[in-house]
Amino acid sequence: MAACALRRGLLGSVGKYKKHTHRLLSVTDISSVFELCAPRVPCRSCGLSNNVQQKRSMSSRPEGKILETVGMFEAVKQHGKYETGQLFLHSVFGYRGIVLFPWHARLYDRDITPPVSDSKPEPTGAHSSKEVKGKTHTYYQVLIDTRDCPHISQRSQTEAVTFLANHDDSRALYAIPGLDYVSHEDILPYNSAEQVPIQHELFERFLMSNHAKSPPFIARDTLKAWQEKNHPWLELSDVHRETTENIRVTVIPFYMGMREAQNSHVYWWRYCIRLENMGNEVVQLRERHWRIFSLSGTLETVRGRGVVGREPVLSKEQPAFQYSSHVSLQAPSGHMWGTFRIERTDGSHFDVRIPPFSLESNKDDKAPPAGYN
Repeated sequence: MAACALRRGLLGSVGKYKKHTHRLLSVTDISSVFELCAPRVPCRSCGLSNNVQQKRSMSSRPEGKILETVGMFEAVKQHGKYETGQLFLHSVFGYRGIVLFPWHARLYDRDITPPVSDSKPEPTGAHSSKEVKGKTHTYYQVLIDTRDCPHISQRSQTEAVTFLANHDDSRALYAIPGLDYVSHEDILPYNSAEQVPIQHELFERFLMSNHAKSPPFIARDTLKAWQEKNHPWLELSDVHRETTENIRVTVIPFYMGMREAQNSHVYWWRYCIRLENMGNEVVQLRERHWRIFSLSGTLETVRGRGVVGREPVLSKEQPAFQYSSHVSLQAPSGHMWGTFRIERTDGSHFDVRIPPFSLESNKDDKAPPAGYN
């Protein structure tokens, strides 16, 4: 509810914000009241006068709380990238975060029809023969403020990063809480005078203040070493996107490594999926239908209710849902694709395509992820 409140109070004016980019953000915490105030300066785009102050506030609790200043919005970067240490609000999920470092990914958008000569071939057995051109797009590794994590209702978890545990560890996987991947357009940058504006156990281990820089936080050697050692496990390389009847599905796959089990090799991947309702109609995800093709020649079909035990509703107020899951193959590569069954309010259904994506194992001699101590 609180993330919804933030979205209604904050993102209801994101379009205007992108035109005049200085707005004051005031907030007690993400679970109470949010306020946006336009600056007391004229704007060339909207023509607000010096004496006009626009306010929007939403409360997820009737009583609300006293507002506290968090920081001042900065101009959205239309070109270039955000630097390490940039504070931001997530434009979809509403949490506060800070940029650790950027990734350059190849975005394969099936909503754009490219020249055939520049296209990437479709995976074998996929649901159509359409070819897709990849373009470079910037994503960021970020930390999520732990104060906001309990209130991000439209995600199944607040981390998008999991690793294979060491071979001598009984756990199959472990996760880093509050570590996320964020697209460039998801970032609403702001600045803050707080010495520690983001609450996360890794904040002070990875970043330090430097008021001579903008943003005023720089990477510690700890962060640089951690990034270098874990680069193969963190690297984001391909992003796949497709829209069906105003429902856009974005998939980001990651190779996690190989395990030996009963004299055979098992290869693991994780994949992050976001569903976004680009229209005005309220819909609900009811079923999933996956097809998983392995290089060994096997084709597996998986059907089930919802995703990760949930059947999220996508509305204008809460248009997106994001989750992560895992898949393993007894072959070094494969493909996945499928559909989500979506239900309208009148009870009718339609299928939303999940864009085909490759499961590729890179180097199999990677060391286990290094710690940050």
